[in-house]
Amino acid sequence: MSRPRILCISLSPIERDARVLRQISVLAEYGDVVTVGYGDTPEGATEHVGVPGDLPSLPQDPIGVLKLATRRFRSAELSAPGIRFAKKALTGRRFDLVVANDARVLDLAFSVADGAPVWADMHEWAPEERTHVLSWRLLVAPFMTHLCRAYLPRAAAVTTVGGRIAELYSSAFGVRPRVMRNAAPYATLEPQPVTPDSIRLVHSGAAVYGRNLELMIDAMQLLDDRFTLDLYLVSAADGGTYLNQLKERAAGDTRVRFRDPVKPNNLPRTLNSYDVGVFWIPPVHTNARYTLPNKLFDFVQARLAVAIGPSEEMVDVVTQYELGVVSRDFTAESCADSLRSLTANAVTAFKAKTDAAARELSFETEAQVARSILAEALSR
Repeated sequence: MSRPRILCISLSPIERDARVLRQISVLAEYGDVVTVGYGDTPEGATEHVGVPGDLPSLPQDPIGVLKLATRRFRSAELSAPGIRFAKKALTGRRFDLVVANDARVLDLAFSVADGAPVWADMHEWAPEERTHVLSWRLLVAPFMTHLCRAYLPRAAAVTTVGGRIAELYSSAFGVRPRVMRNAAPYATLEPQPVTPDSIRLVHSGAAVYGRNLELMIDAMQLLDDRFTLDLYLVSAADGGTYLNQLKERAAGDTRVRFRDPVKPNNLPRTLNSYDVGVFWIPPVHTNARYTLPNKLFDFVQARLAVAIGPSEEMVDVVTQYELGVVSRDFTAESCADSLRSLTANAVTAFKAKTDAAARELSFETEAQVARSILAEALSR
């Protein structure tokens, strides 16, 4: 018998999208995976429909913007250039399951599913994905709400990254998402010794404006020479503008170093030589308030201590497993204070805790959610 054909849509550079790559690794256990997205063929896919990078995933031409501004959302569906390209490329093809990553592709997923079940992996809270940007808040956020309201109740399964965001989807759209956290695959690593009088901080991720990454640089200015900070940052869609701003902000401080980014599956081994993974993101919108990001789990697999702000979902994990320190608030002074409390012995103890929790906080645990969804959807 032929294997099921599974369509995975993510209008992102999939080969750099850690959550989608992990998702594909499980999809490939159950069938042949056709991916749709920007960039090259991702690992695990048997076929890839590459959407040209200059075709946006949202309506951005004058007519499309007018549709959004006048709330003609039904007319705006399937009108984004990237969506139109993908729909044309998939015309006439049949699939046994369609996976839609993020609200912006829900209309495309249901239009090509032709009755096949659709798994909607919403990642974060779609109506506030980029509400720190005024044009997005005014034009796109209502469209995201429309897509969620129109399509999520029809989905065979809905997933998201954390419990509090799952509750938001449930109360707003009447669906019951399953939680599938952004945990990294289990890495067979051990905590590295901490050098006395030296604490090596590290952060990895995308240089996206709005994440307030400058806070790490500002906190470093308040710390003594025991501390260094290495940053593994990927340029965002702004062509590296924000990353360059960060480099300018850190200019003159030799303790802050910008490193070349590494692929998601290489991150834990690369980070393993450091001491503390840091991430402080103020609650500027709902997704920031409830963030439970890849990087926290990357730090765990790298066997690092962690330093975070009082972000609710992350605090739950860090305090439950005793992984590190939590600042009082999101000021540079508070973040620096939380780090000053660290000694070599304290960091060593936190690293031992992350080592003990690494198996439970790995993708192998989260993958069981995906497997249960696939078993249900493909048995219909």
